[in-house]
Amino acid sequence: MAATTASAGESSESSSPTPERAAVAATSSNAASSTGFLQGTKEELEKVVWPDRQQLISESIAVFLMVSLSAFIFSFIDNLFRWVSTLVFG
Repeated sequence: MAATTASAGESSESSSPTPERAAVAATSSNAASSTGFLQGTKEELEKVVWPDRQQLISESIAVFLMVSLSAFIFSFIDNLFRWVSTLVFG
């Protein structure tokens, strides 16, 4: 019986609007309009800390080297398994 009253209390609390829900609804209505969306996007892009040229180049080189190394390792393992399978299965 106590569980019934608790669930009824929860449902009445969840149906009443809270300040957080009102803020989300207001934000959703602003974001729904294209101007609000574009303005929000511009504000968020102004918060981004963009890398300088040197950091961009060095990190791009690091990514390229890691991808190349990974491709080489996968290729080596693939060829190793191919060689072993030809030995085992003929």
